[in-house]
Amino acid sequence: MTTQQMLDDRYGRTRSPHARAWAWTIGVVVAVIVGALLIWMAWGSTSSSVDATATGYEVVDARTVTVSFQVTSAHDSGVVCVLEADDEDHGIVGWKVVHLPASDQHTNAYRETIPTIGVATTGLVNACWVE
Repeated sequence: MTTQQMLDDRYGRTRSPHARAWAWTIGVVVAVIVGALLIWMAWGSTSSSVDATATGYEVVDARTVTVSFQVTSAHDSGVVCVLEADDEDHGIVGWKVVHLPASDQHTNAYRETIPTIGVATTGLVNACWVE
């Protein structure tokens, strides 16, 4: 027995094999819980995501813009989108909240008309979310 081992025995600084087993068990349990939590958080954030892309717009007249867009959603539930019409200075001259019904297809195309208070130069999708 070395001097260090004798000192550890004398002052109670040794670990029993059971203490090491408990430490490993607790470490493994904590690692599994943290891993499950990270997977759950990653899956939860992607399962409720909605991707919307404006595919085109048409300035109909001084008070109207038509926006074509497509929405991709992983959910089989309704989606709400905010459409926007901007003028040449990027100021908002019109907007519309659109409630889109649930669909069994992953991606759907839509076309909506936005009333404006002035001449618009573009139409776009501001944001979309699961209803």
